[in-house]
Amino acid sequence: MSFWLNKQVLVTGATGFLGFWLTQKLIASGASVIAFIRDHNTQSELYRSGLVKEISVVTGCLENCYDLERTLTDYNIDTIFHLGAQTLVGAAAKAPLLTFEANIRGTYHLLEACRRYPGALERIVIASSDKAYGSSPILPYTENMSLQGQFPYDVSKSCCDLISKCYAHTYGLPISIARCGNLFGGGDLNWSRLIPGTIRSLLTAQSPVLRSDGTFIRDYLYIADAVDAYLCLAEKMSQQGVVGEAFNFAPSRPYSVLEIVHLLQDILECPHIEPIIQNGARCEIKEQYLTSKKAEGKLGWTAKYEMDVALEETVVWYREFLSKKTRQSYALC
Repeated sequence: MSFWLNKQVLVTGATGFLGFWLTQKLIASGASVIAFIRDHNTQSELYRSGLVKEISVVTGCLENCYDLERTLTDYNIDTIFHLGAQTLVGAAAKAPLLTFEANIRGTYHLLEACRRYPGALERIVIASSDKAYGSSPILPYTENMSLQGQFPYDVSKSCCDLISKCYAHTYGLPISIARCGNLFGGGDLNWSRLIPGTIRSLLTAQSPVLRSDGTFIRDYLYIADAVDAYLCLAEKMSQQGVVGEAFNFAPSRPYSVLEIVHLLQDILECPHIEPIIQNGARCEIKEQYLTSKKAEGKLGWTAKYEMDVALEETVVWYREFLSKKTRQSYALC
């Protein structure tokens, strides 16, 4: 029987990219999912796919502790995946206060609600990021490195990470932390991100616009691997040495921005469409990538998808999505 059968699972940020895919997998595994969301975003996959009809939805703000306490109690929650956050680096640089409120205050309000919750919480998985490490001359990042974000988004993730460890070690909450790099796959409609933005540009015969000089290096983790990582971490939290710990989840190797663009050009057979390189990226670290040896050793997790296969599946999703949008536009004319 599925580990998740009849579990009462709270997912914050379920209208987000990772939130949708994780919710979908949990439902397929027999869990009862309660989505804690701020806005009813009908453009998100949670709504477009109709999956929202299969879950319970609570509308609230992470900045409001009462909303969180009520949700935990009313739905008898035993598992939490805390994904709700402001996730865009550029938006954080423009509006740091909103990012700090959502990411930092939102995290300690959730964990304070958990501390006061009279029920039995069995597992809390916190979404952190490779950005929590900040800039380092030594790569790849390992879990024993200090967290020293400098830019607004990075600082918010460093704080979220440290607050989570505080509640785990001080109050004994069953918390584990997931640190991933950039996630990609079908369903991400943040076109400012490299992979969806580049695919859309190439499919419409336009030049992709790159904020950086193209040499920035990142981990790009396929969404199916990320979902498996989160579920694996949650399922292994009864094992010694997992609660109160952070785990990196990374693909087989990092890629530069231009490498990703060239791979997509090959898949879409349009090498003649060259990118526009703006070289104006702000508040971004030049090189960031993780090692997931700790996750491999303690959790038995490794990324399963090769980059070319993952990108091909992603292109299929966006091709269908954009062609459908085009048909809808013509129908309205």
